[in-house]
Amino acid sequence: MSTLDSAEVAVVGAGVVGAAIARDLAAHGVDTAWLEAGEDVGAGTTKANTAIWHTGFDAKPGTLEAQLVARGYERLIDLAPALEVPARADGAVLVAWDAEQADALEGILAQAETNGYHDCRRLDAAEVYAHEPRLGAGAHGGVLVPGEGLLCPFTLPLALGRQALAGGVRLHLRAGVEHAPREQGPDGRARHRLHTSRGAVTARYVVNAAGLASAAVNRLLGHEGFTITPRRGQLLVFDGLARHLVRHVILPVPTARTKGMLVAPTVHGKLLVGPTAEDLDDTTATATTAEGIAALTRWARAVVPALAEEEPIAAYAGLRAATEHRDYQLFAAADEGYVCVGGIRSTGLSSCLGIAEHVLGQLAACGLEHDAPRELPPVRLLGPVGASGQPGAPPYLGDDRPRPCQDPAAVASDPSYGRVVCHCERVSAGELHAALADPLLPARDGDGLRRRTRAGQGRCQRFHCGARVDALLAEGRP
Repeated sequence: MSTLDSAEVAVVGAGVVGAAIARDLAAHGVDTAWLEAGEDVGAGTTKANTAIWHTGFDAKPGTLEAQLVARGYERLIDLAPALEVPARADGAVLVAWDAEQADALEGILAQAETNGYHDCRRLDAAEVYAHEPRLGAGAHGGVLVPGEGLLCPFTLPLALGRQALAGGVRLHLRAGVEHAPREQGPDGRARHRLHTSRGAVTARYVVNAAGLASAAVNRLLGHEGFTITPRRGQLLVFDGLARHLVRHVILPVPTARTKGMLVAPTVHGKLLVGPTAEDLDDTTATATTAEGIAALTRWARAVVPALAEEEPIAAYAGLRAATEHRDYQLFAAADEGYVCVGGIRSTGLSSCLGIAEHVLGQLAACGLEHDAPRELPPVRLLGPVGASGQPGAPPYLGDDRPRPCQDPAAVASDPSYGRVVCHCERVSAGELHAALADPLLPARDGDGLRRRTRAGQGRCQRFHCGARVDALLAEGRP
């Protein structure tokens, strides 16, 4: 098999965790090849989640997950604004709906303290309704978690990926690992040879951040210890007209198996309900079901009765990489130059930067030498097409800024930003052009355009704009 690439480190998987690891390796000047079986960065589990920015208050104390979620939260406070990732800490209200759940609240407060999060506060029933007046009847009390927040699950992996690529990382898409023997390199040191459908990648060190495929890649590299049972989470999206019904993320009292179903605003101005938790044996089962949607609808109307008068505009499902263990499966085989990052489940969006920092330490313990951290090129989002004809990258997606078509300066500099294609989300031809022509991570399909611009995410779900968006995609230009 021909050699596709040769690097010091190979990172397998381009979800948000793999993107964070690749970005941190670039920041330390490490020669890195980045492999992804799919068509894009952040196109698997990462894109289909609740998009909650977790503090780690309710993680199992003493676990690596608790440690890395807290550290990831901390790093994102500074990095999200620098990367122009929509993120805000609106806070959460965890609600006890019966006496048994109310009895569990003191334990949740104690758990938060053990995890080093000291800002939680017990609420009685009256205080719960003062914070969330539109909740359904019957709340027994709750816990206020002021630091819990919201993230854009589309922008974060793409922004981290752009920085990684700008810092010298080489991304190979459609390059799933099929076979992974070890061999002796020309310097006499053992190296991994990762055979993919596009050719072989050789590397002294391998980081397995393959998400749902992490157990399979772990076995290819000669290790056991965990299996992945895909856990499907179905979610329901309500139109922006329902956004005013809640002020915080509304959390349930968690169980030993799942955090349960929540009601939460999104950074895109919508309202989200879910996820369900269904253990499956199919890593491609991302279809929604009538039963799942019915369960989500019942929960939404019980928690916020006014949602019975509002219209869901979309339903989707994602698969979490659940294992038989209660913690991340993150370990190193130092003598082999291998670091496994498996079983990250639903908290990877929050913990990704904590995981990346931890993995860099693991690689150093394996023998990797690297430079001191350096500043990476900034992530430039919307920028009008200039004299060079090179567009900026796609726009900022949060609802806390005007859309480009509402920005007179952007429209004056490039009239294509004033030609609206997706009216529900106010996405212009200029933004779609920028997403298609991005020199680092261009969109390659309709899903890629949606995640970069919000085109098709609105009330009509592509009914009015779908044909035009598809035509732009086929042409590669507006």
